[in-house]
Amino acid sequence: MVSGPWALPRIVVAAPASGHGKTTIATGLLAALRRRSLVVSPHKVGPDYIDPGYHALAAGRPGRNLDPWLVGEERIAPLLRHGASVPTPADVAVVEGVMGLHDGAVGHRGYASTAHVARLVDAPVLLVLDTTAQGRSAAALVLGMRAFDPTVRIGGVILNRVGSPRHETLLRDALAEIGVPVLGAVTRAAEVTAPSRHLGLVPVAERAPESLAVVDALAALVESTVDLDAVLDLARSAPPLTVPAWDPATAVGGPARSDRPVVAVAGGPAFTFAYAETTELLAAAGAAVVLFDPLRDPALPAGTRAVVIGGGFPEVHVDALAANIGLRADLAAFDGPVVAECAGLLYLGRELDGVPMCGRLDLTARMTGRLTLGYRDAVAATDSPLHTAGDAVRGHEFHRTATDPGHGDRPAWRWTGTAHGFVAGRVHASYLHTHWAGHPGTARRLVEAAR
Repeated sequence: MVSGPWALPRIVVAAPASGHGKTTIATGLLAALRRRSLVVSPHKVGPDYIDPGYHALAAGRPGRNLDPWLVGEERIAPLLRHGASVPTPADVAVVEGVMGLHDGAVGHRGYASTAHVARLVDAPVLLVLDTTAQGRSAAALVLGMRAFDPTVRIGGVILNRVGSPRHETLLRDALAEIGVPVLGAVTRAAEVTAPSRHLGLVPVAERAPESLAVVDALAALVESTVDLDAVLDLARSAPPLTVPAWDPATAVGGPARSDRPVVAVAGGPAFTFAYAETTELLAAAGAAVVLFDPLRDPALPAGTRAVVIGGGFPEVHVDALAANIGLRADLAAFDGPVVAECAGLLYLGRELDGVPMCGRLDLTARMTGRLTLGYRDAVAATDSPLHTAGDAVRGHEFHRTATDPGHGDRPAWRWTGTAHGFVAGRVHASYLHTHWAGHPGTARRLVEAAR
């Protein structure tokens, strides 16, 4: 752990809009820098769970999210420093942005945007630009991105989907006119992509061998098309971080007692949506955290006193989940506190798309054609093992499923005047994803409930 000011080299990979190739370049940079024997810390702006999985595969350490909406802007730089410090101090941090550079929470003037996070961590921006059907106007676009918020420093551009050597020359000459260096150029023919489906890329855990091959290909792509020395020089231009690192033990106030109740946390291919800080907070609050895979483990871990089931894709693995009858029976009978977010909510219901699930909650769920997506200002509607009624929490939704009923008689949350989710006995389940670093008392409360 580095104490005092830390001159951590860092860079934010951004774009004018979604679809320009941020994930391709960011993941390739992480892997290519790691090939240089550098310790690389991967980060993602926003609430997304899937991109950090690819980042983790590329960097060899957990991908971590930086989202001011979920955790508060005062925690962003401390969380960056924490992520870059554990398990060992990083040589460089790469932060992938979200959507367009200036796109954030709707109606909040860029709050939680990539530009906002770049300011909070005081890092230069490397802009990825899709140059399809663009010529000299690409420079005008970059100039506008730079002028829109002069406090965000665009230190360089990577040209993506370049059509030909002549096209590249035209683009480089135009950007030279506005004084923005080009640090790389990727042709359309060389582009590497990972497979996607209804909620974005397919998670790493579902296709590990193929994902590793994609990451290796991205590393080779970046090595052959990007000036890595120039990227590192740009990252080293960031000033020292002066804020202390976020610390899970400090956040929860340390364990209240010496006994360590087992808190079982779902994982595996069906439940890949999790923030690294969740298990860190649970451990700091005094839990013995044990992971289990609902696709394969026939029962809850021995001595389980509480269960956490996060998000993921149970609809993709519904038959395998249903076939694990022993674990479904365990969860149906378990009388300790259970926390379920999104996929966990579906798994605890009676049925998902007509296939039997755990039956712990009296609801059915089904896939729909409608995407529900966005940040939420939520208030706890019912006392539960997680919250006291009236607690204010910020979260996000991201799903294409619906439940019947839409909420219970004792709902978990309310926002915009509407009830959401279920509190049934000691179960707290809803579609709302939360980041516990933003309200660390959640971990403390759950561990105490487990006791």
